[in-house]
Amino acid sequence: MNVTITSTKNKELEAKIQHKIDLKTKPIGALGMLENIAFQIGCIQQTVSPKITKPTIVVFAGDHGIAAQGEVNPFPQEVTSQMVYNFAQGGAAINVLSKTNNIDLKVVDAGVNHDFANDLNIINAKVAMGTKNYQDSPAMTPRELEITIRHAEDIVSNLHKEGVNTIGFGEMGIGNTSSASLLMSYFTQIPIGECIGSGTGLDQNGISKKQRILSEVYRNYNIQNPIEALTTFGGFEVAMITGAILKAAELKMTIVIDGFIVTAALLAAHAIQPNVLDYCLFAHTSNEQGHIKMLDFLKVQPILSLGLRLGEGTGAALAIPLLQASVNFLDEMASFESAGVSGETTN
Repeated sequence: MNVTITSTKNKELEAKIQHKIDLKTKPIGALGMLENIAFQIGCIQQTVSPKITKPTIVVFAGDHGIAAQGEVNPFPQEVTSQMVYNFAQGGAAINVLSKTNNIDLKVVDAGVNHDFANDLNIINAKVAMGTKNYQDSPAMTPRELEITIRHAEDIVSNLHKEGVNTIGFGEMGIGNTSSASLLMSYFTQIPIGECIGSGTGLDQNGISKKQRILSEVYRNYNIQNPIEALTTFGGFEVAMITGAILKAAELKMTIVIDGFIVTAALLAAHAIQPNVLDYCLFAHTSNEQGHIKMLDFLKVQPILSLGLRLGEGTGAALAIPLLQASVNFLDEMASFESAGVSGETTN
């Protein structure tokens, strides 16, 4: 993956942003995490007056070969395509939350095992009709991964050209918590059993069976690098998110990371280009058990904790208004000097 991601670190600019934050008409640190968010977005955009323009969430959908067996997922594989129709028709949670918060929404067929009509309101980036079952062979070929990443880069580049500077990612794919668990275990070196949760609603017996199956899958491969991990365990939607994150960081966009699946894709992106973390804000802590361990591994702090485990980018849709509030206070809130307020009176 030929991407160059520069660090946002700039001590002179950082001092200017912090100074501007501290001189607002409030006690130092009184706006808590909003101050941290404003600071980071200022560093991403390399300005003391950052803006959120055309915030957009892109939901990538793909099917997983292992899901066709029904052993690790309580819902049938067909739910993926059914939910894509729901997205296209505006009926899903992500549609409602995006609309509520004035966020544009794009839906991408990365590799759903279904043929959608050309006039459906989705982006056709289908690589194949779902991945292969990694119980038998790697999920995709190196060539398929290459195509997946290229599609991701094109989608993000086109949005950037349209003026989008803040982007969140969501996903849909029955079986993708299994893919994410395998990737999590590889990148964090946390035992696979500790990476697996209930997904879309497995009971304890289902979780135990999922742990047994995925532990066997993990032992069957000797992964050597991040690209091989994505090829072996990734879904088309997961790998496409990895490519999209890398391209968005290269274009110096603010990236809003959603829950368990999207963070698994970020783990791959981070292993490929560590500087990608400079551009990422973490929407929330998912209720999927492995997610907090991912965030701890990355040493990052989530913005929200609402017990969500839906995916679709719903956490990102809820967090983006807080990003907007953060840059607005930095740009619009009076300073002690401009308001004629004595700093001592606020302490």
